[in-house]
Amino acid sequence: MIEELVKKTRSVRRFKEEQIEKETLLYLVNIARFSASGANLQPLKYILSFEEKMNDVIFTFLKWAGYLRDWKGPEKGERPSAYIILLGDKSVSASFGCDHGIAAQNIMLGAVEKGLGGCMIGSVNRERLRKDLNIADFFEILLIIALGKPNEQVVLETVGPDGDIKYWRDSQGVHHVPKRKLEEIIVG
Repeated sequence: MIEELVKKTRSVRRFKEEQIEKETLLYLVNIARFSASGANLQPLKYILSFEEKMNDVIFTFLKWAGYLRDWKGPEKGERPSAYIILLGDKSVSASFGCDHGIAAQNIMLGAVEKGLGGCMIGSVNRERLRKDLNIADFFEILLIIALGKPNEQVVLETVGPDGDIKYWRDSQGVHHVPKRKLEEIIVG
């Protein structure tokens, strides 16, 4: 059961742009709130965006899908309906370890459970985002999760004999994600 949920929790980059309610984002952040945290410091804070104007601002500061070099990101009509910005509160801790990764994965799992898809985005123009959203300096912008109703199919497959791990899209727009075999990742 958990294996199937994890397999469904893929990076989705094209959406139906259907409204996501604030309550849904609060539900997802509440799931993240229960995540493990180094020394139980709980230094993560969140900015929720679910209105078109703020979504448009955030979108301009993101880079999408590095392996898809000829694709600049979702077009109008297939962009995320919401974002969750994960922040590290430097007044709580100077280091955030892997807290934001754990919290982000829990948010993604919750999103899939709700019929949504998402994409964790680390390639962000942080300084411009900070300025435009007036994010205080004591917050480190760690990660952005784009959310929406999926409008693409993502397929997991085994890495081929050439060892290429780059994801790609076929002529029908299906997004293929190669994964290494279990025996390739076990050491010893």
